[in-house]
Amino acid sequence: MAAERTTVDVLVEHVDWLVTVDGARRVVRDAAVAIDAGRFVAVGKSGDVTAAYEGRATLDGRHAVATPGLVDAHLHSSFQLSRGLADEANAREFLIRRMYPYEAALRAEDVERSARLAAREMLLHGTTCFVDPGNNHPEATVAGVAPTGIRAVVARSAFDLGDSAFGNVPDSMVSTPDSAAKEADALVERHDGTYEGRVRASVSFRGLNNSSDELIRALRDVAATHDVVLQTHACFNYSTHDASVARFGVPEVERLAALGALGPRTLLVHGGWLEPAEVSILREHEASVAAAPSSSMHNGYGNVRMGVLPELLELGVNVALGSDHACSGPVDLVREMFLAACGHKEVRLNPRVMPPETVLEMATVNGAAATGMAEEIGAVEVGKRADLVLFDTDDPSWLPLYNPVSNLVYSATGRTARHVFVGGEHVVADGRLTRVDEDELLADARAGAADLYARIGGDALVRGRWPVS
Repeated sequence: MAAERTTVDVLVEHVDWLVTVDGARRVVRDAAVAIDAGRFVAVGKSGDVTAAYEGRATLDGRHAVATPGLVDAHLHSSFQLSRGLADEANAREFLIRRMYPYEAALRAEDVERSARLAAREMLLHGTTCFVDPGNNHPEATVAGVAPTGIRAVVARSAFDLGDSAFGNVPDSMVSTPDSAAKEADALVERHDGTYEGRVRASVSFRGLNNSSDELIRALRDVAATHDVVLQTHACFNYSTHDASVARFGVPEVERLAALGALGPRTLLVHGGWLEPAEVSILREHEASVAAAPSSSMHNGYGNVRMGVLPELLELGVNVALGSDHACSGPVDLVREMFLAACGHKEVRLNPRVMPPETVLEMATVNGAAATGMAEEIGAVEVGKRADLVLFDTDDPSWLPLYNPVSNLVYSATGRTARHVFVGGEHVVADGRLTRVDEDELLADARAGAADLYARIGGDALVRGRWPVS
């Protein structure tokens, strides 16, 4: 007599390949996962799992590769409506003349619309969690992303130095250390752990060169009080490195260490222009770095050419991946994995650096660690939250299929994601969002983008070389 099976919320069965990224880094053929109350309760061979569990809902995983939900450790969701407005721009022009004016013009409704559009793109590409560095309307960010079901780590942007050797920030984006700390504290109190835990809050000062020591200390203290992530852009370009030394006498990471702002809950974005001592500092303080290769390649920052990501990883520094913004092209962490792997091979003339397994770790378990959620997400393991992606292996990029990690990194794109679960909820089914009406979302986005383009004078920002008639 067959043993009685336990009923669970969801059973995903007969998955051709399951890449767990668990502690043993298991890859399971003909796999199944059982999900109940938003968590994985069984992971293994399909025959074993289906013998013990039956699902209230089931999904056939044939012709699919399953992975943990991807974690984008750095994405400006408010920049989703800026795609195409900052091409062929160096670091100063990109920020000072293009994106800061764009950002200063954003209204709350623009931010909400942009964030929802960004969440759509991420979910459809297999990203289930992202870290936003903030803007002036973080409440609108939450309103935009929460209905989609994605996980988000939100923040309020902060600067207090309007001018720097790198360039000036619009007055509307500049605050004081005291007001920035109060706003950051209020945001964490209001939103950390809301929407069934899918929305978390962090503390953010956007750039070191436009942040005083007083601001950094104040925000450091808020982050420490709440035990949340403290994030900032750092070392993304020679100009910012040079400006830091000119104004503060030390490079950026060294300055953060002196201010007591580095630790296991610190997330530094880009990290491409490190001095030798700063590599040691990052390792000593156990800070995380979010690399954004498409952003660097699009704007010519030199983070792949000059950076030391392979060495940081070998030294045990936690390095995650971020897509940064729609200005640089894809909001697709699968494409970021390709660029991280192949970009470093090219500049090092070494095909053995950054193997596909390493960059998949960057996009999953390392990203989870960077968000402070290493015990919750990033791997398909019993007890963790059931964030899961099934990629369609009938797509040409997946055939033939001998090594699923290789195909994922070197040939596929995120657009081959067919099914996405967040906390056990089926938020993308057959390539469509389930929680929001995509047709309404797209109509609203198109109308909103046209209005914003007119308000900011977009014709002066688009630099196409060919005539449009």
